Amino acid sequence: MPEQPVPLTAQGKDRLLAELGTLREERKAVAERIHHARELGSSQTDAEYDDAKTDQGRIEGRILEIEDVLRRAVIIDEDTAHSAARIVVGSGVKVDQDGNVRHYQIVGPPEADVLKGRISNDSPVGAALLGKQVGDTVEVNAPRGVIKIKILEID
Repeated sequence: MPEQPVPLTAQGKDRLLAELGTLREERKAVAERIHHARELGSSQTDAEYDDAKTDQGRIEGRILEIEDVLRRAVIIDEDTAHSAARIVVGSGVKVDQDGNVRHYQIVGPPEADVLKGRISNDSPVGAALLGKQVGDTVEVNAPRGVIKIKILEID
């Protein structure tokens, strides 16, 4: 089964590259902490060693995750997305959601941040909006029930 491409904005790719650089620096510092704790070899450093190993696992896991996302990344053409007649990944969209006007940008999963109005194209709402145009209404099954969303504007 082929691996799925991951849509990213250019800014999202830059943020991931910056995070990757920071994590690689942290990796060096954690390796030094582990080495130092091993050299001392006392029971007092066991907690320090355990903490460093936990940090190392977290950092290594995140590095692998970012490298995988970047390897599969497909950069979104935001200029085309903002001028499209239908909602695509990268589009901004103003909607009336159950009487509340909201603005979302449809992005790939690594950039999703609901608090900033950036929703994943894989989320129920994001997936329902893809391909729709101004004036369309969609119904989304959500844990709290059916949500009616009317598309007011694509930007």
